[in-house]
Amino acid sequence: MTPGIFVTGTDTEVGKTYVSALIARQLMQQGVQVGVYKPAASGCLENDDGTLFSEDADTLWNAAGKPATVNHVCPQMFRAPLAPHISAKAEGKEINRNLLAHGIEYWQENSDFIIVEGAGGLMSPISDDDFVADLAYEFGFPLIVVVANKLGCINHTLQTLITAASYEDGIPIAGIIINNVNPQGANDQSLVTNPAEIERVSIPPVLATVDFEQGLSKEIDWLDLVQL
Repeated sequence: MTPGIFVTGTDTEVGKTYVSALIARQLMQQGVQVGVYKPAASGCLENDDGTLFSEDADTLWNAAGKPATVNHVCPQMFRAPLAPHISAKAEGKEINRNLLAHGIEYWQENSDFIIVEGAGGLMSPISDDDFVADLAYEFGFPLIVVVANKLGCINHTLQTLITAASYEDGIPIAGIIINNVNPQGANDQSLVTNPAEIERVSIPPVLATVDFEQGLSKEIDWLDLVQL
């Protein structure tokens, strides 16, 4: 099976797409052919011709070097900024559960490594019958947990790790990436202490940090990490 990772977050707006794009670029620099997959996206914009456009999918597609088409990256797009299945219903549509699961097959056949980006956190619903955790479990990729560095993130991180460990018979976790979504100097004293405290209380390792709108703090051998 083509190796890969499933990028999830401790919440919405934690920088999953930004971090996923950083990982894709790092893999490309290592000579790896990268596939990127976002099973469904909501909050999409409309092109002049009426088709929908996902900024997240476009970011992933560009970071991976524009393989295939952006519709291969995200085959299900909806307008309203809601959970994907609710956004679909607002348009008189339904999430295609079969496509959620099988849209990844193109990348399994045409990539050396796959990055899947979920929607929201693990327990965010993505269809009437599925949470994001169901797809993560089904794909079998280890998780990369993106944490927004802010007050409260220690609790959010541990809740996500506990959820992953207890879901079905467990979803493996490759590690944590702490993303500084606010610049240093913001009025939040926890920004300085959160990374060390998360590393202290978490069993999965903190793989890297990301300064505000910067790159990963470390070069990571993603293929070796997944094998481990």
